[in-house]
Amino acid sequence: MRDYQWLHEFCLNRFGSAKALEAFLPQPRTAAQLRAMPDDRYLSTLALRVFRAGLKHSLVDAKWPAFEQVFFGFDPEKVVLMSAEHLERLMQDTRIIRHLGKLKSVPRNAQMVLDLAKVHGSFGAFIADWPETDIVGLWKYLAKHGNQLGGLSAPRFLRMVGKDTFVPTEDMAAALIAQKVIDKAPTSQRDLARVQDVFNQWHQQSGRPLCQLSVMLAHTVNH
Repeated sequence: MRDYQWLHEFCLNRFGSAKALEAFLPQPRTAAQLRAMPDDRYLSTLALRVFRAGLKHSLVDAKWPAFEQVFFGFDPEKVVLMSAEHLERLMQDTRIIRHLGKLKSVPRNAQMVLDLAKVHGSFGAFIADWPETDIVGLWKYLAKHGNQLGGLSAPRFLRMVGKDTFVPTEDMAAALIAQKVIDKAPTSQRDLARVQDVFNQWHQQSGRPLCQLSVMLAHTVNH
């Protein structure tokens, strides 16, 4: 495995200057910002991620104001009370994407939000307090306790709300395979632990957040 210095120098050459590189890299939200985000916004983003999966993002985003309306502004206290009959009626609403499995995921994820808010004070506090040194553990938790949050959905959701995470895209996986950290896309717990360890080491060497390291690593793959 190469060290952070190699990654930094590679990206400097690719972007042409430190200023260009820094301007391109994402910035995660602070723990205080994550705590301040209301639970209805977390639920809305969870639902948005679920509906974006496998669909053109611009199509889903264009319909999102209607989703906000039919799901009561994604107030988890209201959404969790939506009956199966109510969801069936939504299947007749042409303003939204009529996918019953995805529609059913919304009240199920509302229950997760409420359960965690009861224990931690808010869903945002739960997200904020989870250590980035075990971010793959948070992916696993969300996939297990949420609905339709497997695969890349959990890390992509976290990236959307600003929680610091790497995202195992095809390019990032290809870069780690090239460095012989893994030999295939990381889906097993063993491979995910190896990837987490690499990112933890680079974070310690650089002080950079995981999201920046993830983007930098993806750009080491030749296209």
